[in-house]
Amino acid sequence: MASTKSRYLAGFSRNTVLLALASFFSDVSSEMLYPILPIFLTQTLHAGGSIVGLVEGIAQATQNIVQGLSGWLSDRLQKRKSLALIGYFVSALGKPVMGLATGWQGVLGGRFLDRLGAGFRSAPRDALIAASVSDENRGRAFGLEGIGDNLGAFLGPLLAVLLLTSFHFNIRWMFYVAVVPGLLAFCMILLVQEKPLREGAKSKIDVSLGQFPKDYWKYLLVIALFGLGNSSNSFLILQTRSIGASFEATILIYAGFNLVAALISYPAGSFSDRWGRRNILLFAFAIFFIAYFGFARTTNVAAIAFLFICYGLFQGIFRSVGKAFASDFVPQHLRASGVGWYSTTVGLLELVASVVAGLLWDRVSHAAVFYYGAIFAVVGSIALMGLVPGKRNASTA
Repeated sequence: MASTKSRYLAGFSRNTVLLALASFFSDVSSEMLYPILPIFLTQTLHAGGSIVGLVEGIAQATQNIVQGLSGWLSDRLQKRKSLALIGYFVSALGKPVMGLATGWQGVLGGRFLDRLGAGFRSAPRDALIAASVSDENRGRAFGLEGIGDNLGAFLGPLLAVLLLTSFHFNIRWMFYVAVVPGLLAFCMILLVQEKPLREGAKSKIDVSLGQFPKDYWKYLLVIALFGLGNSSNSFLILQTRSIGASFEATILIYAGFNLVAALISYPAGSFSDRWGRRNILLFAFAIFFIAYFGFARTTNVAAIAFLFICYGLFQGIFRSVGKAFASDFVPQHLRASGVGWYSTTVGLLELVASVVAGLLWDRVSHAAVFYYGAIFAVVGSIALMGLVPGKRNASTA
């Protein structure tokens, strides 16, 4: 039993724990606002579903596009920590801008700044995570970071409910409070010790796109096909609210979704180390299909709450295993770029999916948003089985 537990928790380092704590605090900061944002936009600022899709699509696309660029820059300079610090600081500053907004354009500006910082920090941070453990423990390392990320995403909404209901905070003050955990995340990165690359190796680095193997590009194609239907979680929140769930219940359901995502992140990463990333990712796509199809078919609050919380399984698996799989395809000196361009693909397609979802929400029906997502979950699953190698660790050149 002791040896099994030791093997399950193998490979952690001080950096691994600090990076997980940074993700925890940054997600407390972001996720205490995330379930409030679509309600703030639609009820306080009187924007429509199309605006929610536009704001969230641009925000997430910004984050993930910048990840690709910051990943390239991080590999080019072989600097991880300094770029991550800049990103965490900028993201924290974006929160109060949203609180000051008097129209949806102001929210877009603050959300853009927040996600710009998040994108700038993520690829260098992920490269630090990959470098903090041995290759055979990489899935576990990303899983631990996923625990921090999703546990913060669980506690953030609960903190929001506490402040709004027990202490009667004005909704705008939530954006100002969120700066505090954002700065704590910045402090965690300050404590990380970056290992410099040897000068001899550094002089040989080529970070051109041509250096990535063909299997890596096939993997990005699969993620792109699936991503066409993977719209912002804001539509899950809006659907939960629109069928009759109270404001407080909606936030608590969202918190439950994030708790499930936190609990599954590390086991998913660990299982992918042993059973193969493709198998675990295919399971995540199947969960996504079931959840979205269920959202399209039911208007029962209890059923929607159950589906939303189960959807947390997809979120936790996709975050930890998807990034670990992307890093499998590339050599060490290209890890920031490899994970960064993976995240860029996720973000660009989420922008497309969110804009389409917003139009479907306003002009067709709410159910159409989720039928659309379910269709592309099937397409992505077929592509994953047909294009991506099934072995445990893909070629790392």
